[in-house]
Amino acid sequence: MHKAKKKFEQQYRNGNRPSDEVSVIFTEERDFAMKNPLHYQLSEYDCGPTSMMNAIAYLFEREEIPPEAIRNMMLYCLDCHSKEGIPGKRGTSRAAMMFLSNWLNEYGELGIMSVSSEYLSGRSVYISEESRINHALNHGGVAVVRLYLEEEHYVLMTGIQNENILLFDPYYWDKSYEQKDILMDWNHPRSYNRVVPFKYFNQENEEIYSLGPVEEREAVLIFNEKTKTVYECVCGQGKAEDC
Repeated sequence: MHKAKKKFEQQYRNGNRPSDEVSVIFTEERDFAMKNPLHYQLSEYDCGPTSMMNAIAYLFEREEIPPEAIRNMMLYCLDCHSKEGIPGKRGTSRAAMMFLSNWLNEYGELGIMSVSSEYLSGRSVYISEESRINHALNHGGVAVVRLYLEEEHYVLMTGIQNENILLFDPYYWDKSYEQKDILMDWNHPRSYNRVVPFKYFNQENEEIYSLGPVEEREAVLIFNEKTKTVYECVCGQGKAEDC
């Protein structure tokens, strides 16, 4: 990760925000380093736990991942019942994702794993240069986001490139989309399989990859504290995140 960190530090010494190139370097270097490809969901319902486990697989080497983390992601997800009362057939609830985010954060604070997490909801969940999601992607983190793919669905965002989000969609699909600017990518199985323009996410409808109604949005930000980049304030006004 040295090349990405060097570029990152150089840009901030010059008073600039990190470029999309830095985010892509992080993604591609981690793609090269990771031992396990990211996974596709096994059923119509397990996009939530699959995306959470993909986040951990993307951020950490295999030997750094304790079995307890994997167990809990499967244990606490798939908690919603169908109209017929069948458990798991409505996927994973927002409450479960919030719980997992808090659990990961506490897990990191205990020193068991170098992980931190933040749960976002409502107006905090959007895509732009100023958003917390973009900030996470530009600083070595990832975002597990609830959005729409015909129905509510979870994906893993791992990077930014030229006003596009690099994401791994766990729902296996090998046909081209009607939206020609949504690109499928099979060359980065350890980091992303879709390249999606910013414009799709902030829509409040239920179109493809839309984040949907503002009040229903959610995202889980996750970092490996060993690879997370921390930058200093360059505006002289206080906290770095205010720059």
